Amino acid sequence: MKTAIAGLVVFVSLQLTSPAQRHTPAIQAPTLASESPALLAAQHLTAKGRAPKTGYKRSQFGPAWRDVDHNGCDTRNDVLRRDFIRVVIKARTHGCKVIGGSWIDPYSGQSVEFSSAPSQLDADHVVSLSDAWQTGAQYWSKTQREALANDPLNIVITTASLNRQKSDSDAASWLPPRVAFRCDFVARQVAVKQKYGLWVTSAEKTAIIAILSGPACLHTTLPDGNQRPV
Repeated sequence: MKTAIAGLVVFVSLQLTSPAQRHTPAIQAPTLASESPALLAAQHLTAKGRAPKTGYKRSQFGPAWRDVDHNGCDTRNDVLRRDFIRVVIKARTHGCKVIGGSWIDPYSGQSVEFSSAPSQLDADHVVSLSDAWQTGAQYWSKTQREALANDPLNIVITTASLNRQKSDSDAASWLPPRVAFRCDFVARQVAVKQKYGLWVTSAEKTAIIAILSGPACLHTTLPDGNQRPV
C-alpha cells in the first residue's frame, strides 16, 4: 500500500491473515506414555559379556534350602505357601510344611490340585545361579550367594519339566510359554539383578527392554519377594 506523508511516498507492507490463522495454537508433538518402573530399571542395568562359568557349583550358593529369614521354615516351603492359592499344612510343623492345596503354574497357566506333598514341583531361580555366577556372583562371599539362592524374590514355583527346560537360560534364550506372564517374569529378573548388582549381557538387555516396551507391559512394576506370581 502506498501512503503520502509530507511529500514523501512511503510503502507500507501489510501481512494479511485470517482470524483463524491468527488464533490457531501451535501444534504439539503427541505425548508418549510414561515408561514403566520395570522398564526404567532395565534401562539402567549394566550390560557386558559373561564371565567364564569356570568354578561354578551349586554348592557355591549354599545348601538347598536354608531358613535365611529365621521364621522356622526353609525357603522352599516359604515360597510354596506364598505361591499356592489354597494351602494344606502338615500338623505340628509350626505352620510350615506344605502337603497339599491348589496352585496355578505362572509359567504355563496350568492349574493343579494336590492331595499330597507337591514333590514334583520345582523352586526355580528366575535368575539362575549359573547365570548369576557368570554375571557377578563369583566375586561375592558365600554368605551373599546364599542370600541370593534363598531370596523369595528370585524364586518361583513351577513344574519340574519347565524348570529343566529353562535351565540356566536368560531372557534372550528362554521365556515362559504363557505369554501373559512374560512381563512379570522379566521384571522379576530385572529386580533381582538390580538388587544384587548383577550385570546383563547385551542380548539379554535388548530382549528384556523389547518385552517391557510392549503395550502389555506398560504398567509393569518391580515385584518384591512377598508377591505371588500371577
